[in-house]
Amino acid sequence: MDSSGPINGSPANPRGAVFFDLDKTVIAKASTLAFSRPLYQGGLLARRDLLKVAYSHLLFRLGGSSDEAQMARTRDYIAQLSQGWSAEQVSAIVEETLHELIDPFVYAEAAALIEAHRAAGRSVVLVSASGEEMVAPIGRMLGVTDVIATRMVIGEDGRYTGEVEFYAAGPAKAEAIKDFAAAHGIDLEASFAYSDSITDEPMLRTVGYPRAVNPDRGLRRLALEEHWPQLTFRRPVALRQPMSGPTQIKYAAAGIGVAVVAYVVWRVWRERRFRTD
Repeated sequence: MDSSGPINGSPANPRGAVFFDLDKTVIAKASTLAFSRPLYQGGLLARRDLLKVAYSHLLFRLGGSSDEAQMARTRDYIAQLSQGWSAEQVSAIVEETLHELIDPFVYAEAAALIEAHRAAGRSVVLVSASGEEMVAPIGRMLGVTDVIATRMVIGEDGRYTGEVEFYAAGPAKAEAIKDFAAAHGIDLEASFAYSDSITDEPMLRTVGYPRAVNPDRGLRRLALEEHWPQLTFRRPVALRQPMSGPTQIKYAAAGIGVAVVAYVVWRVWRERRFRTD
């Protein structure tokens, strides 16, 4: 797929969408790790589980979860770990700690891009292997209502059964994006995707305009091979304001949004020009 094309230029198709990976792409930390301590303090995680969660995440960040066997082990570990948890308690913990743990770590560049894509008429979707009970509130904080995330089965007693309904990782992310596009009339050729990890190669290949953000070694190599633009996000910024939803994003990004988007567009134009010279 062609990877050229600026934010506010061609394609101008309003049916396009933009799919953002979450960890290290929109926020400067791992969402699952961020919530592990309050889950421990709430009595849901044992101390040894904190170390296991950190180790599992480290394997994922190093690309060790890119094969199907490792993804399956990670999925099964998550299911076993959460079995018996009260879904209501988990949601309450996430809501109570969201602004403390996540809000200050949103990349300013990502916030500006979310606003720019929305202004261009594109749907914005967060896509993450983290649980939906974590990703959906983060999305609301960002003014994003559509999320694709891991879903756990909740029993009639309101507790997690230990089964995973959908694990949003690897090829499953790509399939979920295709399903979302079909359900919402989205043209994937006119759509964008942003990620930092080689594990999201299938996701990036589903769209016409893939972008590597703070790429790991594997994704950096792939981006060079495919001539995909590489972006560097460096500045976390607190979004919390006395307002909410899209207005919150708009004003939080206002001081830097124009400059960031202009720089991204210039980079895309420059790379495209060099490839054609």
